[in-house]
Amino acid sequence: MQGVDQVSLRGKIAIVTGGGTGIGRATSLKLAGRGADVAINYRVSRDEAEDTATACREFGVNAIAVAGDVGSDEDCRHLVTAAENELGGRVGILVNNAAATKFVPHAELDGLSGEDFESIFRTNVTGAYQMIRAAAPGMRAIGGGSVVNVASIAGLFGGGTCSAYSASKGALINLTKTLARALAPDIRVNVVCPGFVATRWFEDRMSPDDYAAALKKVIDAMPLGRAPTPEDIAGGIAYFCSADAATITGETLIMDAGAHLDLAISRGAVGRE
Repeated sequence: MQGVDQVSLRGKIAIVTGGGTGIGRATSLKLAGRGADVAINYRVSRDEAEDTATACREFGVNAIAVAGDVGSDEDCRHLVTAAENELGGRVGILVNNAAATKFVPHAELDGLSGEDFESIFRTNVTGAYQMIRAAAPGMRAIGGGSVVNVASIAGLFGGGTCSAYSASKGALINLTKTLARALAPDIRVNVVCPGFVATRWFEDRMSPDDYAAALKKVIDAMPLGRAPTPEDIAGGIAYFCSADAATITGETLIMDAGAHLDLAISRGAVGRE
């Protein structure tokens, strides 16, 4: 069994949507390392989710992989029920990490259809709302809980993989503030905004040369001189979930190695995984 991290979440049950890969996997492992039992949601990446659950259990916690599309309210409710039934308690931590996009230059207005907008918003915004709605009664029943939404600096400054993605992340940041106010004092709701994070999410969608060029461009523009890792972002998420953040709600945490200081996003840096 691996050692438990120093900031304990022992006794907590967490759901991480899109929890099997990238930032989601790193977050699942971080929360497990701090003692939380974890339900790892996936839509298509079953093997990765099961592998992540196995890795989480090495910390001595319970972990399960649960299929579901967060764009479906029925699936969201099933996910919460499955987590509560199989992990033996109420969900106290929810990380809305699942996301969708389409790679379209912002100037290509014909590259996005109304259906594209609806599909991206259904996962990135409606899905987060539905998950919060499904988990909220249980959180209240145990005296409170913490929600962390994973947005992007694209939602603050524009940019990102397409204009629909950027708009959806802006909406998610606004939703965070709306629900932080509405669900207080029982439930805290915060949001992290990663910049470019070096994961396979981009590698799988770019040629090797394009990915290498994009990564170099981003790193050169960052004041800290490096791209954040999924583990870096998971650390910010875990902080919001912990007792150390007990008086923080409605907050937006930018995690981009300082790229926003020079508005690197305007020179082509892209947001999130």
